Amino acid sequence: MSIDKFFSKLPKETYFASKQAQNALLRDDTCFFLQPDITLRYHNQIELHSLPGEEQSSGVSKDVIRSLSNSGKMLCSSNGLILYRTTAHNKVNLSICNPATKSLLSIPTPEHMQNSIDANIDIGLQCDSNYFKVFNFYCNPDDWFSYLDCYVYVSKEGVWKAMEERFITGSRNMRFDMPVYHNGVIHFISDCFPYMKKNSPYFRPYIMSYNLEDGKSTMLRVPKEARKGSHDHSCEMGIFKWGKVATSNQSICLVRLRKRVFTVWILTNYESSLWRRVLKIRVKAMELMEKDPIIKGFTVLNGDLLVFATEKKVYGYDLTNMKIQKVWDHKFEGNFLCFTSYSDTLRTCGTETLSLSSQM
Repeated sequence: MSIDKFFSKLPKETYFASKQAQNALLRDDTCFFLQPDITLRYHNQIELHSLPGEEQSSGVSKDVIRSLSNSGKMLCSSNGLILYRTTAHNKVNLSICNPATKSLLSIPTPEHMQNSIDANIDIGLQCDSNYFKVFNFYCNPDDWFSYLDCYVYVSKEGVWKAMEERFITGSRNMRFDMPVYHNGVIHFISDCFPYMKKNSPYFRPYIMSYNLEDGKSTMLRVPKEARKGSHDHSCEMGIFKWGKVATSNQSICLVRLRKRVFTVWILTNYESSLWRRVLKIRVKAMELMEKDPIIKGFTVLNGDLLVFATEKKVYGYDLTNMKIQKVWDHKFEGNFLCFTSYSDTLRTCGTETLSLSSQM
């Protein structure tokens, strides 16, 4: 029996699928999706690549990849599930899907989001072994943009609810495309662009967190070294999860790319915003396969693998051994790229799932 037929015959709720969802929380992701970092109304090509040592683990078939590519945009992933956005009749639709089992669950789209056809949506996904949460941060046009409304969708309740406390972001725009869950709260880094006055407390980039339980907003400072030169137009910064899932020393890492130099810090003391630098290296010194490559996107996967794309290749740089560990080819020459880490599991999306292939 083929893998696809095996998946299609599985019952919607099985002990095996439930156990896999629990186990997925204790293991690292097995692969990642790669797609252009642009908002497209209808089509957005997608590639799937296995991470080092996981080449035999991916259970996502080529027809599913083709369906995902031809239907909309992948927004984020968590514990084997993907939050997906499609557009039909000039309306935005949201769904949760599991590419490995070819299952899909439509979820309601908040009213304020339904007509955001060409706009970026500040939205994220968080899963545990039993249910998932989708959160959306929204700036009311009548309000100051430093205060965002937060809406949360919990799968076991099936409705969107507004948090009582708003997310206080400061005066800079947040990078909602790279949330980090740590210490029970969600963290976002601000942008770096030089549009603030020097006497503003938000002149330099910073990290803000939001607690989905009590709605509290808290600021974390980035390292002093990272703040220097941050207004340079070549400067990009991102935050990611640090440390393996099964270990107790997880934290937040900050990656800065400026003038083709990668610098990485680890947050060592949360309360005092104390960081330790673990890497500073010129791209040219990484001994890549290309001469003078242009970086088209980067992330940190599984807590210690710096993954970055050039115009033709994707490289995995081991932050523990400080060397290139893996090289992939890609077909998105000329585009800035974004990464979606993914773990293939048999977990279910919910009780009213449809076939992914028939709906996309």
